Amino acid sequence: MGALTLGLIAAFCWGVHDTLVRYISQRVGVFQSLFPVLVSGCIATTILAGALGAGGLATDAAVSAVLSGVIFGLTGATFYKALAIGPVRVVAPIVASFPILSVGWAVTNGQTVTALQWIAVLIVVVGCGFVAATSKDDTGAGAQPAAILWSALAAVGFAVSFAVGQLSVDGGSEMTAIAVARVAAVSVVGVAALILRQPVIPAKSALSVLAVMGVLDATAIGAVMLAGSFAYPAFASVAASTFGVLTIILAAVFLREAVARIQWFGILVVFVAIGYLAV
Repeated sequence: MGALTLGLIAAFCWGVHDTLVRYISQRVGVFQSLFPVLVSGCIATTILAGALGAGGLATDAAVSAVLSGVIFGLTGATFYKALAIGPVRVVAPIVASFPILSVGWAVTNGQTVTALQWIAVLIVVVGCGFVAATSKDDTGAGAQPAAILWSALAAVGFAVSFAVGQLSVDGGSEMTAIAVARVAAVSVVGVAALILRQPVIPAKSALSVLAVMGVLDATAIGAVMLAGSFAYPAFASVAASTFGVLTIILAAVFLREAVARIQWFGILVVFVAIGYLAV
């Protein structure tokens, strides 16, 4: 139950974050939106780690945290790129498939997953894809081949980053591991921007939104990493993958966007499957 709860916290944060990034990435640009988000998240987690008196990390855990951050930073760039060219109904189902890789990795490392649990995982993934695919959001339509490629890279990157990040929390302070990962993510994105000669400073009018996105993103990745200290940590990735579904729910509640009956059915099926995994 602990890992799933953390995954749902991550899903909520990414649901709000996703709604904002769909707007800001097209208005500001990939690196000018991603870099400030990572920096603000890095500052928030570093301050929190210091305030809580977080301890050090074992060497193996530190390496895992750095590697997780590097992969997450590069994956963030591919994800933002995919969302910038869309459409979201193509991007979201592909990116949301990463839990299959996460659970598969857990099985290869000795984690026991029953056939019914596998079925529940597949229902969550397929259900998330179905809800997103039936969305009327066609932002960026026409760039589908490129969006599919960037989305597939993002799905693999998220699965690897989360798996490696969860390993890092076993070797010392969880908050220190999260902070180290965020610093690594900022560093690799900054270097990539320099190599590609891409600007990273956005307009002042976008900074407040990007700062909020950074805190949400840091909270989400922190929740998924913390799941590494609970049973079935891969299930946190499964729950977190529902961020696209929660985005649609939030839009329906707060923005009064229409949701088709068939989408509500898909949403119900997804959360019934999540509920089964929690049993």
